[in-house]
Amino acid sequence: MGRRVVVTGIGLLCGTGNTTEEVWRNLLAGKSGVEKIQQFDASQFASQIAGEVRNFDPLQFIEKKQVKKMGRFIHFAIAVSDEAIKSSGLQISQENADRVGVHIGSGIGGFDVIEREHRNLLEGGPRKISPFFIPGAIANLAAGHVSIRYNARGPNECTSTACTSSAHSIGDAFKIIARCDADVMIAGGTEAAITPMGVGGFAAMRALSTRNDDPEKASRPWDKGRDGFVIGEGAGILILEELEHARHRGARILAEIVGYGMGADANHITQPAPEGEGGFRVMVNALHDAKLRPSQIGYINAHGTSTDMGDRLETLAIKRAFGDHAYKLAVSSTKSSTGHLLGGAGGLEAGITVLALRDQMIPPTINLEDPDEGCDLDYVPLHARPANFEFAVSNSFGFGGTNGCLIFRRWTD
Repeated sequence: MGRRVVVTGIGLLCGTGNTTEEVWRNLLAGKSGVEKIQQFDASQFASQIAGEVRNFDPLQFIEKKQVKKMGRFIHFAIAVSDEAIKSSGLQISQENADRVGVHIGSGIGGFDVIEREHRNLLEGGPRKISPFFIPGAIANLAAGHVSIRYNARGPNECTSTACTSSAHSIGDAFKIIARCDADVMIAGGTEAAITPMGVGGFAAMRALSTRNDDPEKASRPWDKGRDGFVIGEGAGILILEELEHARHRGARILAEIVGYGMGADANHITQPAPEGEGGFRVMVNALHDAKLRPSQIGYINAHGTSTDMGDRLETLAIKRAFGDHAYKLAVSSTKSSTGHLLGGAGGLEAGITVLALRDQMIPPTINLEDPDEGCDLDYVPLHARPANFEFAVSNSFGFGGTNGCLIFRRWTD
């Protein structure tokens, strides 16, 4: 059956806040973290808006001489891992270090470092490339730095599966503990792709919203007026822990992770499978893993990116997976507030889902004023809502048709 796994710490960082509780408070208040891009001059770009992390100082977490050796995505991962570990009360020592692992996903890694060093190459030749270019940019170095920082000598991994990266990292970390390969995993994801190439690349695909004159209203999942997703950045980390290990040290348990589903659309590099087939199957797989009936789920934190096809097909997938119960579920997209963190989205949204269970509050889908045809579920529009529910789902779907679904249980024991 496998060992039970619980969540004992959370660290969140995104455009709506620099700490977990700030993010949560602003989500419940319906605040948007989307503004005009400040990190570079975006005036010539089709999309000029993003969910940027503001007022973030890596020097609060990292020595000055180390900061320039790391991509921004690594800065984020270290900051939220610090918060998650401190909130969990976890102490990593020589005695338990071999049983503590790290699994942090990133869909892109250090775009900022790649672009900077490419400029150095063009302007000064190969001798101007920093020796820290590769370790500052490759995706697994977020997990690597966190492992080194805390002497976590257990499994050390990075999943890079586009926008499902950190959901897969959390799910895989859950299974690592369940099968006894570790007792604790620092798991989640991080992303910092708000760069000229990052924004320009997604804009070239016509994937991004161009509602540049009204940034806070740009991310509007399921709304008729949606015109693409809003790129975001940040990170989300959970401390996953074997239940008896957590109890033995007197940890405060926030939720239990009970189900994990994976699957592929096998359809198209960017378009979801027809009829929501991929999303449907991954939710069914997670329900099967958790040994739950569809009627037991009370809330879904949807992938909900604010794209025409994605929103419609996720809605259809939910209807197929949950049947009549789909209309009794609360479903919301917190990307309406945060923007889309790409590979970091699943970590952020898993943390939000745990907080929703903890406080029995459903965060809203802001900007949902006129639901599109076929988008007829309870998307908790505009305002947060108190609720009474035991199980919640967090969905993540990525380019290449890679899908992940996590299920959490309210902790009341």
